[in-house]
Amino acid sequence: MAMLLHELILEQASRCPDAAAIVHRQAVLDYADLARRVQSAARGLLALGLKRSERVAVYLPKQLETVVALFAAVAAGGVFVPVNPQLKPEQVGHILRDCNVRILITARARADRLLLDPAACPDLRALVLVDGSGAPPDNHPLQAAHWQELSAAGSDPKPARAIDIDMAAILYTSGSTGKPKGVVLSHRNLLAGACSVAGYLDNRADDRLLAILPFSFDYGLSQLTTAFVAGARAVLMDYLLARDVVTAVARERITGLAAVPPMWVQLAQLDWPAEAADSLRYFTNSGGAMPRATLNALRRRLPKAVPYLMYGLTEAFRSTYLPPEEIDRRPDSIGKAIPNAEILVVREDGSPCEPGEAGELVHRGSLVAQGYWNDPEKTAERFRPLPGQNPALPLVELAVWSGDTVRADDDGFLYFIGRKDDMIKTSGYRVSPTEIEEVLYDSGQIVEAAAVGVPHPALGQAVVGVVKPLRASCAEEDLINHCKLHLPNFMMPLHIVIRQADLPRNANGKIDRKALAGELRDLFSESDA
Repeated sequence: MAMLLHELILEQASRCPDAAAIVHRQAVLDYADLARRVQSAARGLLALGLKRSERVAVYLPKQLETVVALFAAVAAGGVFVPVNPQLKPEQVGHILRDCNVRILITARARADRLLLDPAACPDLRALVLVDGSGAPPDNHPLQAAHWQELSAAGSDPKPARAIDIDMAAILYTSGSTGKPKGVVLSHRNLLAGACSVAGYLDNRADDRLLAILPFSFDYGLSQLTTAFVAGARAVLMDYLLARDVVTAVARERITGLAAVPPMWVQLAQLDWPAEAADSLRYFTNSGGAMPRATLNALRRRLPKAVPYLMYGLTEAFRSTYLPPEEIDRRPDSIGKAIPNAEILVVREDGSPCEPGEAGELVHRGSLVAQGYWNDPEKTAERFRPLPGQNPALPLVELAVWSGDTVRADDDGFLYFIGRKDDMIKTSGYRVSPTEIEEVLYDSGQIVEAAAVGVPHPALGQAVVGVVKPLRASCAEEDLINHCKLHLPNFMMPLHIVIRQADLPRNANGKIDRKALAGELRDLFSESDA
């Protein structure tokens, strides 16, 4: 049984060396080849001076080198930090600085756009380029290597010893205030989550999982880890259109497909060829509630595919799923706890809620992360002692307090009600309103700004900016163009409302985002989807 994350690949290489592990376009790596590449790249990272628990950032789209780099980092005793390829240089720079990245693996064009300033990224020591010249940017004394050089390193030195509670990954997730926070995940966290999910999905060696979500998203990374638990293959894809996904399902005979609600809304509107509908064994949803009409349309188009509706948060990977046999009776439920996790619904004082009573979802178990990187204050807010612990236990167990309000029915099935904070949930992403507001203020054209989430039939929530302009000539188009320069697509405001009056404030004198969201609740109708 694997104790460390990369050992999933090594075990499958021993059991089924010739089985396909990764498919990207025309290239196929079997488990034996993937294991060799991971071990070679790990030796290369050690040769670059990577020490135990140091961070390796991987800033690439989904391709073979991305997968190898992630698992090579942990094989070398380090920690991988997958960076969403959609992020702009400002967001990437924040991640590199925040978790003190030592080695960055990326492509030449991406490295050039980052403008790696030694003052801004003082801990960065090495740059590995998967294409083009190996020379580093002129403005940084980086040790440089090309991917081929990294993969051709010799047999020494050896990685430091690691155990299952050591750090394996840091995944960045937005908070309601400030910059994204790095969620620290151990080998145990990732392995326990992969085994649990692969278990209730009944993943097996003949499965073919289509990976369309970014690996910086725990739900996207799960497509790799659950495939490797089962000895299945993961097919990597960065799609342009929903139609491309359907085509890939048919071409690759995909058996498992994971997506977020906005993608499912699009996929439900398409005609699926018989070969695609016949191959798909199951589909999963997380990152927000799937509209009931969308679920019904998918079940009509994919009668052989079993739907799994799930709920999760990066701080605990995955929390609940709705067994498929319950969907007709409880289509709005997020289900019950996944195997090897316990989900509690509690009042503010930590006491358990009665059935039907709204409370905060609290997750306990081996999937609970190790906190937020270098942020003890925010860690203490979200990772708190488990309510109702036996006072005789000398050590306090910490649980994740999700910030989500839910209720349980008489049978223990959970239903999502809303969030306690101002986070915006759009296209499967959690987006910080503060980050968007900072970009709006940086335009120099406004005196007040608020970003809110407004119900949207396709996106779950749409990002809407509300601003008070500095001058009457301020135009929405100018602000949108400014945001495009500094925000990734999923964080872009769909609309910016310009008001001449002051924005509303709450009792504490802060801009009242909830009041604004309520005013704009009906901004988008079904016809706008």
